[in-house]
Amino acid sequence: MSIMLLYVNDEAGPARRLAEAAGLEARAVAEHRFPDQELRLTLPFAGTAASPEPMPETLVIYRSLDRPNDKLVELLLIARHARRQGVRHLVLVAPYLAYMRQDIAFHPGEIVSQALVGAFLAELFDAVITVDPHLHRIDRLDQAIPLEHAVALSGAVRLGELIAAQRDEALLIGPDAESRQWVQQAASATGFAFGVCHKTRRGDREVVIALPDIALRGRRTVLMDDVASTGHTVARAAEALLAAGAASVDLAVTHALFADDALAVIEAAGVGEVWSTDCIVHVSNAIPMAPLLAPALANVLGSLY
Repeated sequence: MSIMLLYVNDEAGPARRLAEAAGLEARAVAEHRFPDQELRLTLPFAGTAASPEPMPETLVIYRSLDRPNDKLVELLLIARHARRQGVRHLVLVAPYLAYMRQDIAFHPGEIVSQALVGAFLAELFDAVITVDPHLHRIDRLDQAIPLEHAVALSGAVRLGELIAAQRDEALLIGPDAESRQWVQQAASATGFAFGVCHKTRRGDREVVIALPDIALRGRRTVLMDDVASTGHTVARAAEALLAAGAASVDLAVTHALFADDALAVIEAAGVGEVWSTDCIVHVSNAIPMAPLLAPALANVLGSLY
């Protein structure tokens, strides 16, 4: 069987690390944006007119879906073209998965994007692999993406390993109730103590944080979460921890979305180090996810044949 991994150049680093760990050849998709913002994509299988290069039997597409709207169109074009050219299996490795938060209609007329985007991906791909999808009211990824091979991994243990290497006797803190699962996994792997804050959200950029009932004075604390977006939840938690006497506050996060000035907001609140996985390419990347993704990809590829 012939298998190849495709990526777009803005994610060359993590994509190539995964290809190396998985023992796959990796090639880039050429991307051109016209003045009207339409995309022209060129797959690396042109060959020559006299001797066209055949498409692989299986394509693994590496595309993390942060800032997702253009990327979803990319996936549509690549997957539909590949099927027309005879590709038998298509696997999406999307370390960050977008549109998972809107899982119910909170107000009349709202579109439930999780189910629609999940169905869209299921129509295009035979398997989807992601990391720490932000699932609220469902237990499994295949409830959002109706595929037999819908695989959700977690970066929590790798984050915990990094924290243990950087901070002795760290106290792990989750900024809200939803973060408990990731903080608890990291605490179990490292033996560190942990606590979880209570968050009241009053808007996209306005939150109130109540600290856990745990001794904080003099402690080196590390905030942990699956995603940091606007930075305001992290910032308010950091300010509260420092006001309560914490010696330091660092941040470890799976998905470094950091929209707009989020990193500046976090740093202004007193956060020291910011560590993230390479699920989303960012200057804070400190943890490659290829060692976790590669075995999962091997299992999926093995099950497709």
